Amino acid sequence: MTKTIAIAGKGGTGKTLVAALMIDYIVKNRLGTVLAIDADPSTNLNLALGVPLYETIGDIREETVREIQRGGSLLGMSKPDYIDLRINQALVEERGFDLLAMGRPEGPGCYCAANNFLRMSIDRLSSSYDYVVIDNEAGLEHLSRRTTRDVDVLFILSDPTMRGIIAAGRAAQLLRELDTNVGEVHLIVNKVRGSLPIGLKNVISEKGLDLVGLIPEDPMVVEYDAKGLPLVKLPPHSPARAAIEKIIKTLNIGGRNA
Repeated sequence: MTKTIAIAGKGGTGKTLVAALMIDYIVKNRLGTVLAIDADPSTNLNLALGVPLYETIGDIREETVREIQRGGSLLGMSKPDYIDLRINQALVEERGFDLLAMGRPEGPGCYCAANNFLRMSIDRLSSSYDYVVIDNEAGLEHLSRRTTRDVDVLFILSDPTMRGIIAAGRAAQLLRELDTNVGEVHLIVNKVRGSLPIGLKNVISEKGLDLVGLIPEDPMVVEYDAKGLPLVKLPPHSPARAAIEKIIKTLNIGGRNA
């Protein structure tokens, strides 16, 4: 059965770092096959994973809508079959994982039918993997639109600031208020120098957040980002990598093999 892991949080908290290193851990430890979904319109997960990207779901959506509007034949296929084909063509296939990028959001016009077909196609595709890891867009919009749904483990990322923790608390509260099918919800605080100030610990407790781990500020992450190097190439002694792997093991995300 597929286990879906999603990473959410405001911009700049390190969602892509966590997603990439979780994918890397699952692949290197042979815990199962992974579908990596880059749901952020900025589309950076492929860079963190060190793989090329040629096409996004946004491209397919726009192309399909244009073809329908001008009365095109969609290669003589039904809309669902055509979208299935195009999604498989857009899939970046690598050893141990495949990558699908959502790309830019919708332009002007009606995309309801196209989005419905896309959602069904992606759901079918996801079911053939052991894990789905989603690098979500920044902010809370994906929660309010219910695009983060049917998730087994959701990580909310924050930086070590009061504003960041309060935003994480709002995200957790929104999940409780909305009719979403989300299982475990955990907080990760990234870019931590030393230990968390007592004030932040108190707010985490007040907001009812489950703090599962801290990721220390890591100069190697800054260096790799500056040089455009894949984050999955971070060495084993990287503090960020070690912290993320500890979180995976603590939660036993990979089951008994982790």
